[in-house]
Amino acid sequence: MKSVEEQLALIKRGAEEVLVESELVEKLKRGQPLRIKAGFDPTAPDLHLGHTVLINKLRQFQELGHQVIFLIGDFTGMIGDPSGKSATRPPLTREQVLENAETYKQQVFKILDPAKTEVAFNSTWMDKLTPADFIRLASQYTVARMLERDDFDKRYTTNQPIAIHEFLYPLVQGYDSVALKADVELGGTDQKFNLLMGRELQRAYGQEAQNIVTMPLLEGLDGVKKMSKSLGNYVGIQEAPGVMYSKLVSIPDTLMWRYFELLSFRSMEEIDQFRADVANGANPRDIKIKLAEEIVARFHGEEAAANAHRAAGNRMKEGELPEDLPEVEVVAAESLPIAAVLNRAGLVKNSAQARDLLSGGAVKVDGAVVERDFMFAIGATHVCQAGKKAFARVTLKAE
Repeated sequence: MKSVEEQLALIKRGAEEVLVESELVEKLKRGQPLRIKAGFDPTAPDLHLGHTVLINKLRQFQELGHQVIFLIGDFTGMIGDPSGKSATRPPLTREQVLENAETYKQQVFKILDPAKTEVAFNSTWMDKLTPADFIRLASQYTVARMLERDDFDKRYTTNQPIAIHEFLYPLVQGYDSVALKADVELGGTDQKFNLLMGRELQRAYGQEAQNIVTMPLLEGLDGVKKMSKSLGNYVGIQEAPGVMYSKLVSIPDTLMWRYFELLSFRSMEEIDQFRADVANGANPRDIKIKLAEEIVARFHGEEAAANAHRAAGNRMKEGELPEDLPEVEVVAAESLPIAAVLNRAGLVKNSAQARDLLSGGAVKVDGAVVERDFMFAIGATHVCQAGKKAFARVTLKAE
């Protein structure tokens, strides 16, 4: 197991907040695997990359040797999480929740190691609670404290209805931590109230209070709003490889570092090197391609990642040759300047276009940019590229 300092550095990577960090350090010092909990309400069948921010952090805990609990909120899913909502959410049926939960299990094991993951359903213990148990649970918190919660406060002050069952949601989520004896709970920043509830209820039930790691809400492809299927700014983890690739390569340059930190499994040292490369003139699109291929490989495999650019409608990646590279012979009495070779090989319309492309740095020979003074020798064979789409393997033969 890594040192406490190394573990803490990985745990804090991309995290918004760790509460209480000093307590977590003491737990890590014990040298025993911690029980790490994250809950997901299966309110929709498909996950997107925004959901995987928490799952990625669970994987990091697994790699550190801790016990990960992937909690499916089949009971809480029927209540509906009021976090960030301005109106009561319509409850789902048990059948809808269970159907969605099955797809969640299939999707998350593309990130988590199934052999090291405990899958739990909170109906397991919630269905066993008696009315008296629920009364005891509800007695642990006051209405006044509930109304301190930002979303409840806004709805109350604007005369928006709050159903009684919505007050039960944070209590039930907190009780999940009691039932699972969680040492650490992960959640988005919008879940902080619910996560703190778990700490309070664990104390009330005589347990050591869990620590909390909050993760930021991932911005969508627009780089502004939270990733959401309803907003159309999402990347679904079950989308086709070409679709995923195309979306990720097209994200704003300013957003790619955020995505690397929260979605990539590369080391921060490697990501910092990418930053330095871009600062020194590397094309940001080339770096985004690395991210896109990593994400596609995670959910569709290495072969799909290698061919995702074609599935996205792009014939080639930077530096890649077309599969149907034409073979062209040019006959001459002596060596020729590259402009003349391009013209005779049919890669440009005329010598003037060849000169324009050369002036713009858009001509490559064997993958390297060449200038107008490049001479093509008799007997030589080179792969020539004029612009983005004109390629040929050219041989200059003597008359």
